[in-house]
Amino acid sequence: MADRLVVLHQGQLPPRAEEFERLADTVYATEQELPLLLPGADALLCWHSLTTAVAAAWPEDPDLAPGWVHVAAAGVDSLLFPALVDNPAVTLTNSRGVYDGPIAEYVLGLILALAKDFPGSWEHQRRREWRPRDSERVGGRTALVWGTGPIGRAVARVLRAVGMRVTGVGRTARADDPDFGTVHASSAVRAALAEADYVVLAAPLTPATRLMVDASVLAAMKPGARLVNVGRGALVDEEALVRHLADGRLAGAALDVFAQEPLPAASPLWDMPGVIVSPHTAGEVTGWRADLADLFLDNLRRRAEGRPLRNVVDKERGYVMERGSVLEGTATAAQPG
Repeated sequence: MADRLVVLHQGQLPPRAEEFERLADTVYATEQELPLLLPGADALLCWHSLTTAVAAAWPEDPDLAPGWVHVAAAGVDSLLFPALVDNPAVTLTNSRGVYDGPIAEYVLGLILALAKDFPGSWEHQRRREWRPRDSERVGGRTALVWGTGPIGRAVARVLRAVGMRVTGVGRTARADDPDFGTVHASSAVRAALAEADYVVLAAPLTPATRLMVDASVLAAMKPGARLVNVGRGALVDEEALVRHLADGRLAGAALDVFAQEPLPAASPLWDMPGVIVSPHTAGEVTGWRADLADLFLDNLRRRAEGRPLRNVVDKERGYVMERGSVLEGTATAAQPG
């Protein structure tokens, strides 16, 4: 008998939905419908990934919980609630690998926009003002990438390609990493912060990383440095960031993620000089939804055939522990941040 699959959506169904239906007994649920449809399901696809509805709808009886939950995102923080994490019968997988290249390109674009002051140029163009001025080089500048998983590694490779000096921050220090060269331990990050012109956040949100960039970390950053966040908004103490930007100690920030999304209209970040705000779209490129659907379909076929699933998340740590995309063999553990 085919699995009963529940697809949580937000009004827009995934591409390839007809293929889901051929492989599983598929039903579609909004957040409001999920409490009625989730109990007794074999599998749950969180196509709508930034939601608290799964925790609210999760069956009280562990035997009625789905045995497999897949999220159409790299981050799984919204699914790390106790009833799911503590149930050994539930396997959690994510969409690791889909976003690596797009986010790396986006980070490069943000750094170039900050260094070249493209927002200022666009404002001068809007006003029909001819205002020649110098801009900054990115070649030779230092970037510290906090989070050495696949997205952080893709970022490091792209930034190195334009001549930036790149180091990383991970759980453990090492000196011979193939992408970062030097990786600093997160417990000893302050010395590295003092040398970095750009600090790029690409870590997952876990209990260990929540608010990891607090006032003391911002104070340890090099004067005139800039912060780029493509991880999760809750990695950063936003109030402290606003203070450090307002007093001029930091030159700017490029933020794609925020503690509250959408970013409230009253947030001072919208209007601060040197700040670029984007609406959590760093990984969204042409065809990205089809790529997410293809990855899920591969896992759906694997489950039907009894083969290992791709991107199995360590629920205690909150991220995939293997550098390879399939949990089999002897891949090397990746560092989250």
